[in-house]
Amino acid sequence: MFSHIMLGVNDLEGGKRFYDALLGQLGIAPGVANKNRFFYRSPTGTFAITTPIDGSPATAGNGATTGFAAQSVEQVNAAHAAGLAAGGQSIEEAPGWRGEGVGALYLAYLRDPSGNKICLLHRPAKT
Repeated sequence: MFSHIMLGVNDLEGGKRFYDALLGQLGIAPGVANKNRFFYRSPTGTFAITTPIDGSPATAGNGATTGFAAQSVEQVNAAHAAGLAAGGQSIEEAPGWRGEGVGALYLAYLRDPSGNKICLLHRPAKT
């Protein structure tokens, strides 16, 4: 359904440091520059950051969340810690399980340095 997700940032190099650290823990290579953007590619899609082309400050979408899939609880925790160390801000509850039974998810939330809400999600395989 989606081809890509792009988020606006106010500090492109700071955004790259944040997403290189966070996404690196999920096995995604560092961002590749293209003008005022960095692109992160995976077999399942493309994520990008950019400074707004209209010259206005980037703002976080109220109610918007960008979620990244993780392969394990450990990967969620490592990505969350890397994001915090790279300038992110912890929000909501600490990383942990939400829900019960087959619907249980391991989630961690944080904001990037420009205020965009990020979710790291591990969905265990159903047995």
